[in-house]
Formats: sequence, C-alpha cells, structure tokens
Amino acid sequence: MEVLAVDWSGDARASHRRIRVASARPGRLVDVRAGLGRDGVTAHLIARAAETPLVVGLDFSFGLPAWFAREHGCGDVAALWDLVARDGEEWLRACRPPFWGRGPVPRPPHDPARPGYRSTEEAARAHGLDPRSTFQIGGAGAVGTGSLRGMPHLARLRAAGFAVWPFDDAGRATVLEIYPRVHTGPVVKRSATARRAVVEADPRIPAELRDAVVDTEDAFDAALSALDMAEHQGELAALGAAASGSPESIEGALWRPARRDAPDAGRAPATEWAPRGQDVPRRG
Repeated sequence: MEVLAVDWSGDARASHRRIRVASARPGRLVDVRAGLGRDGVTAHLIARAAETPLVVGLDFSFGLPAWFAREHGCGDVAALWDLVARDGEEWLRACRPPFWGRGPVPRPPHDPARPGYRSTEEAARAHGLDPRSTFQIGGAGAVGTGSLRGMPHLARLRAAGFAVWPFDDAGRATVLEIYPRVHTGPVVKRSATARRAVVEADPRIPAELRDAVVDTEDAFDAALSALDMAEHQGELAALGAAASGSPESIEGALWRPARRDAPDAGRAPATEWAPRGQDVPRRG
C-alpha cells in the first residue's frame, strides 16, 4: 500500500505554489512533490490508484456541521458536496453568516442549535487540539476556503472509485481527513530553524529530501503526516464507515491514530471508529 499525505490549499489562483504531496512507507519518507494545483492533485491520485493500492490523507474538512446540511436539504454528504460545488464560490465571495473571517464579518455568537464546529472537531478540542471551524474562511488558521474548494474533488475521487472515509468503508484506494498538528507534534512550524531541527533528528527522512521538507510549512506538514500514517497501515486499511444517521455520516471525521488520543490513551475518541469488528466507545 502506498501512503500519501496532501497539504491542500484554497488559494484561488496559485494553489500549485502551496500544495505539497508527500509519499511514505513505514520508516521512510519516499518523496515530496510540489507544483500540483488542486486539479493536478486529483488527477495524480486517480492515476496512482490505477497502479497500486493507496491511502491518502487530505488536510481539509470533508463536510460541514449537520444542521447546515439539513437546513439546505442535503440528506447525505454527496448532496452536500453537490451544493458546495454549485454555491461554494458565492459563499466565499459574500461571506455571510454562518461563514465569517473576511473583511468586517465577525465570528457569530455561539448558538447551541447551530454550532460552528463539527462533532469530530469538538472531540479533538476536548483532547487539547485546536481545529478551526470550517465556517472560518479568512484570518489566521482559516480552513474553510480550502475545504469548500476541496469537497467537490472528493466527489470526483469517489466517482473514480475511491472510498471516502468515514462515509465509506476503506477500500483499495481510500481518502481520509487529517489534521497535520496531530502528526507533527508541538513544533513551531512557522520557524524554518525549528522545522530543520525536527527533520535533522528524524532518521526516517533521507538526507536528499530534508531540504524539500524544511522548505515550507506545507511540505513539513505533508511529510510528517505521511510518515505517521505509514506507521498505521493496518488500521487505515480496516477503517469502517460511520453509523448511518450519526453526525459523522454527513459531517465527516478527522482520522487520528489511537496513540494520539490523550488524555484517554488507548481509547478511540467517540467521534471516530475502531477497525471493523472492534467495539466503539459510546459518546460522552
């Protein structure tokens, strides 16, 4: 199985300058690729899937909060992706609530009936992580723009035969959502010196790839994510779909290795799933 991690970009004109695609096998980084835009990444993944089994981590949200999907008449994630493909650019242009972060549009006040976070993000925050709301489309850490420009590509990948977890059981080719901070640890990624220190100390990264990994935060995130994913190939190959009707069945879910689930080490978080045939803990 080939393991790829993609540091995505929502840049309207120059995503090819930001996106990095890293490939790894257990214990070794194999490649870090630059120069592909969003369409180029999708074509690359489809081409690779025709040649070898693979699992791909993409660092954008695969869905939006369930209430938003329901209010827009979406009964499943495929309908939501179609809606995003049709209206997403207008949402980005107008930046009307619940979207926020561009120009004068502030973050809306918390509304328990219309939360700004997906269930998987709430679970990650409970474990000390800091994923941002997909409704945030501007400002530091914004993930919404890349997500809205990424979801239509999930539909293309699914149509090409990919399983998209957690909406599908893992298959010969699977894409799943990752949060790079889980895989890089607490390094100050904006510092090239800090990135260099991590890379130089990691024997899994061959000397000829170190400069490419250190080059940008995007490359660093992709490489460290791919290396971490490669250590969990068995787990990734056995992932099962979310239960029908659960929030995750339309919102999506971050994949996190079980060993990262502090403070409850050894217990899968309630918004994620153990491999098929294993027990899944109850929420709360």
